[in-house]
Amino acid sequence: MQANFRDIARVLAEAGHEGPQGVLIDLGVSSFQLDSPGRGFSFRFEAPLDMRLDAAGEDETAAELLQRLSEEEIARIIFEYGEERRSRRIAKRIVERRTEGRPVLTTSDLTELVAAAVGYNKAQKIDPATRTFQALRIAVNQELEGLDRFVETAVDLLQPDGRFVAISFHSLEDRIIKRELRRLAGYCQCSARLPVCSCGARQAVEILTKRPLTARESELNENPRARSAKLRAARKLDQSQEGS
Repeated sequence: MQANFRDIARVLAEAGHEGPQGVLIDLGVSSFQLDSPGRGFSFRFEAPLDMRLDAAGEDETAAELLQRLSEEEIARIIFEYGEERRSRRIAKRIVERRTEGRPVLTTSDLTELVAAAVGYNKAQKIDPATRTFQALRIAVNQELEGLDRFVETAVDLLQPDGRFVAISFHSLEDRIIKRELRRLAGYCQCSARLPVCSCGARQAVEILTKRPLTARESELNENPRARSAKLRAARKLDQSQEGS
């Protein structure tokens, strides 16, 4: 069923499944989408700057987002979602082009703009536009919004002894998954300065992966895109164990 992961409770109810024995969320973007020349996900192909995972939807495209947002907001997105240190410089160039009547509309527009803003050395292993493209894709599709609530909802839906498994490809996603699983394993996430826990920590799961599992060398040889994949897993505790 095509739906947002945040709608898992509704999707399961409509499908007639009351309590799954396992939930697996794969947060990676499909290779078919990344390699589709017309979708605007990759700077390797000349295309309109779309980046919507649901191309038939009514959400804003990346180009429309860059037309609407302020310089400060564009810089924040590129810095937070792309972890790009030179986000302010890139955002300034984007707004300058917009003011001049030359908005960023295509993948090549954005690629050339980023290279001009931060410099480009052919010896670099990663294209300088990589982080900016990633940040805009995350923002356009709201990929991080509600991920924390999804983890808790999925765990609550599981049958006792059921497994929750998450595969992430970005440090921000992995951070959210790790934090929520720890909270649901009973580890308080509040500041030590607070007198009372307010994060809702409870013993609902047992964490099965002390550290995230990553791809072996043999797997990377077959699928290089797995290099950033991290897998975390947890087991749903019985009701009698929760809160103990």
